[in-house]
Amino acid sequence: MLHPDSPWRRFDWPFFLPILGLAAVSFIVLYSAGEQDPGLVLGQAARFGIGLGAFFMAAAIPPRVLGLLAPYAYAVTLGMLGLVPLVGSESMGAQRWLELGPWSIQPSEIMKLVLPLTLAAFLSHQDYPPRATVQITALILIAVPMALVANQPDLGTAVLIGASGGIILFLAGAPMRLFVTLGTLAAASLPTLWFMLHDYQRRRLIGFFNPSADPQGAGYHITQSQIAIGSGGFTGKGWLEGTQSQLEFLPERHTDFIFAVMSEEFGLLGAMVLLGLYLILVFRGMTIASRSREMYPRLVAGGLSSVFFFYVVINISMTTGLLPVVGVPLPLVSFGGSSLMALLTGLGFVMGIAMRRGR
Repeated sequence: MLHPDSPWRRFDWPFFLPILGLAAVSFIVLYSAGEQDPGLVLGQAARFGIGLGAFFMAAAIPPRVLGLLAPYAYAVTLGMLGLVPLVGSESMGAQRWLELGPWSIQPSEIMKLVLPLTLAAFLSHQDYPPRATVQITALILIAVPMALVANQPDLGTAVLIGASGGIILFLAGAPMRLFVTLGTLAAASLPTLWFMLHDYQRRRLIGFFNPSADPQGAGYHITQSQIAIGSGGFTGKGWLEGTQSQLEFLPERHTDFIFAVMSEEFGLLGAMVLLGLYLILVFRGMTIASRSREMYPRLVAGGLSSVFFFYVVINISMTTGLLPVVGVPLPLVSFGGSSLMALLTGLGFVMGIAMRRGR
């Protein structure tokens, strides 16, 4: 029996139910994408179970306590990122993980969550809009982990970390001229950045601009993904009937390109249902932010909801050929561990704000 003053009495079911809906979608599509292997689905279910445990633990933390802990979490995560090049484990040419006994931890995934919390804590105690010196300090807080992650190399995650920080800055009232200046500087540095990229990153960009130039190499991922999505039509080919996925033409079909699997088998109708679940979740998160009484919970709820939606847009744009392939999984649907845990923890923080109405 809950105490009359317990925040759990205000548990936000309209925010939580879309999460369960996305979990159901994940299990259904993964069974098909994973060659009908029940072990893959059970593994994802176990990860969801652990992630939901982190969700409820995060929801139990009051926003004020979260604001006090966030800077320390940032410092620890930054230290972990610094250790990756020294003692991190390497896989597929990238050094991104730290081995802690039987567990592998990807600090960059933790930073995607910790940075918005830390920036929100910092900016919530400043004037609105933030002064120039505050903006510079915030940009340094963003740039340091971005540089460490880009060095792993993991350019996609580095961009996501920068975007998550930029969203918090925008919500905190940073002037639009700041973002115009940053965009101009980024565009001006593109020729220099090209020579700093690794060969596989250059091939991905070339494949993005002209997939047909190398359909068996750099353009293969995008070409096969577009074929799968387009061939699904309005209602799809049917569950377990997708030719691109079942005949293994589609690469990374249980992670980065799972949206293509779903679109092929369930068509535009299935994709609209999936997008509807995402929109309900994000809209509810923004509603929670707008009802918060204090600056910090408002920035956290609005920032994390916006970042979540940004990840969805990046993945779908990547699989449809609107953006280069940057290795961003589809939130709560793609098979994964660290990313799933970080996302559910972040959503748990938003739930905690909803239950306390921003207090």
